[in-house]
Amino acid sequence: MATDADVDMGCAPTASDDILNVPPSGTKRNADGQPVENLPAKSDAPRRIRALDPNVVNKIAAGEIIVAPVHALKELIENAVDAGATSLDVLAKDGGLKLLQITDNGCGIQKEDLAILCERHTTSKITSFEDLAAIATYGFRGEALASISHIAHLSVTTKTKDSDLAWRAHYIDGKLAPAKPGQSAEPKGVAGRPGTQITVEDLFYNIPTRRRAFRSPADEFNKIIDMVGRYAVHCKGVGFTCKKAGEASTNLSIQAQATVIDRIRQIHGSAVANELLEFSVAEDRWGFKAEGFTTNANYSVKKTTLLLFINHRCVESTHIKKAIEQTYANFLPKNGHPFIYLSLEIEPARVDVNVHPTKREVHFLNEDEIIQSICEHIESKLAAVDTSRTFMTQTLLPGAKVIDSTPQTDSDGTPGRRTPASKKRRYSNDLVRTDTTERKITSMFARAGPSESTGSMDHTVETTTASEAHEYEMVDRELVQCRLNSVKKLRDEVREETHHDLTEIFSNHTFVGIVDEQRRLAAIQGDVKLYLIDYGRTCYEYFYQLALTDFGNFGAIKFNPSLDLRELLRGAAEMERSSITSPEEDFEVETLVDRVADQLIERREMLLEYFSLEISPAGELVSLPLLLKGPALTLSYAN
Repeated sequence: MATDADVDMGCAPTASDDILNVPPSGTKRNADGQPVENLPAKSDAPRRIRALDPNVVNKIAAGEIIVAPVHALKELIENAVDAGATSLDVLAKDGGLKLLQITDNGCGIQKEDLAILCERHTTSKITSFEDLAAIATYGFRGEALASISHIAHLSVTTKTKDSDLAWRAHYIDGKLAPAKPGQSAEPKGVAGRPGTQITVEDLFYNIPTRRRAFRSPADEFNKIIDMVGRYAVHCKGVGFTCKKAGEASTNLSIQAQATVIDRIRQIHGSAVANELLEFSVAEDRWGFKAEGFTTNANYSVKKTTLLLFINHRCVESTHIKKAIEQTYANFLPKNGHPFIYLSLEIEPARVDVNVHPTKREVHFLNEDEIIQSICEHIESKLAAVDTSRTFMTQTLLPGAKVIDSTPQTDSDGTPGRRTPASKKRRYSNDLVRTDTTERKITSMFARAGPSESTGSMDHTVETTTASEAHEYEMVDRELVQCRLNSVKKLRDEVREETHHDLTEIFSNHTFVGIVDEQRRLAAIQGDVKLYLIDYGRTCYEYFYQLALTDFGNFGAIKFNPSLDLRELLRGAAEMERSSITSPEEDFEVETLVDRVADQLIERREMLLEYFSLEISPAGELVSLPLLLKGPALTLSYAN
């Protein structure tokens, strides 16, 4: 009897067909370990064409779109930004393979749309193919969530501004699924804030070969940090945080109001941010506008860092990267490379964004002309500021021999002349003559002991050095993580009000001397400039920030013997009373001392836990918080 294949091909069965249909004997195995008799018989006839199962198709497509956890994160970030979010929180575990969660405060998803949310080619971004010519959003294919649901356990919690409840839904293979067996698959109403939270668990759980290919979760998490950092630099007005699951501290935190330079500084460091040049170029003829920041000739690293966004989409382009590197070749030393952030906006009709499954690449018209225009503008910017360079120098060690430089000679043996261009003039006002890391000569002088201190007031303050009068003991205790919202809020306020230029000055300043003791004025040198500071206010701010940073982890100054708390309060009260000028402000010293002492003794456990301020039940001061190791103050009250 003829087979279907024989009928289709129009041929009749032959004797060779009977031979091929004889089952082989023996139990030999192929390379995969499967018995040969279990394999289909070889045939010269072509195999039939069959339609793949839809589930297989979806898994293949998902493997092309979501290659690694970072690609899933990229799709989720773009969806959140498309939704108008101003705050994105990313949480990852095991490099995003075990858990990948992103929470935003965008517009949310309507409950009615949750049923088809993870079906393939469902989107709110376009309605026809012609819309791609004017696409202004990140997403447009409607494949990201569908692909993730086929290779991971996906759950979505969303709430719109006009909804009373948030709705949570679970998805498997693009369809709604129950959270647990036996439960309903319909979205469930829960409490929540406006926005959307998408949780991806067990990524590639049904593709074990792909999952085994990720050897290091740490490498995958570094890729996640890099991707979040790229969008954090580009997305103005959007705050980003990224951390590992189970850890209190964040690996990346960017405030929504931060400028582009501040974002680059927090992510890539001050070494990059301090050398940035802003540029902007536009050509109506080619229909593009480019802007961004690039480093000057003082910055050079072994590998180029290019943050490239075309129509606000994070992409890669070897042509742009090579062209920029060639532009910098005339300004940087050999094997030196720059940092550049480039945002390129091209008319949507000139860009084809649908050329790569992960949207990593885009094609656009007049590519060579646009790249040339950008590189020429960057080159002009570099040439305009290429009047000074910063080089790392090595200080000559004491006792080292100086190699005598021999004068140049011509071929006839006569001394050669140096051209004027070979000798650069150094202006004295540009020389930095101080180094904060060098030892000061005053550190070699003998310090005055306590007996040499003098004072005209009854309450004298004597300065002693830690090495002469105090002994330090290291205590082995675990660092306490502060969980008080009030302290965290104060820390955030200090962080937001940070002035980076002043921070740089104070970090590398050189103390010159006291100018006016009464007005608390001192002089410090920063770079080649001299500054006048209020050292009293500066110390106040310094110790305030130090107290916030080490809250709950202070050292302790132990008193031996303990001090009488009431006696100390009495001395302070008498000093306060002596400065009163109005009878209405007068008070009873003993009444005030008793009231304050009782309150301190009552709260002694809290004071000890938070401030290392130990007070005994009998009213003795045992210890004070140690904010700064070094010179200490010894208070002696005259009788």
